[in-house]
Amino acid sequence: MSTTRFKGSCHCGAVKFEVSTAIAPAVRCNCSLCRRRGALMSPMFAAANLTIVEGEGALTCYRFNTHTARHYFCSRCGVYPFHQTRKDPACWRVNLGCLDGVDPYTLDATVADGASLSVVEDA
Repeated sequence: MSTTRFKGSCHCGAVKFEVSTAIAPAVRCNCSLCRRRGALMSPMFAAANLTIVEGEGALTCYRFNTHTARHYFCSRCGVYPFHQTRKDPACWRVNLGCLDGVDPYTLDATVADGASLSVVEDA
């Protein structure tokens, strides 16, 4: 799996970041949050591969269920750019739709079974 350095941002541009990641295999998750947000995510990568260039103060963190994963959203436009994973808290995933030059609609995706990682049934 080869990685590329990408620039990315939320919709309003308040949050800007750079990340070294592969874009395939792209992943959709079936947990209650991901089903609702519908994002296409990158493969997992190490936290050191993500640099927030601008707007760290505009990020809001949302945690639910086991409170292990950290899902980040722009507090201005609501877009989810990246999250720390529940399966492996040392790893992160990025929303491929936030990356400059990447068309998420051209990528095939696998489904991650995030629903089975819940300790209680989510909504």
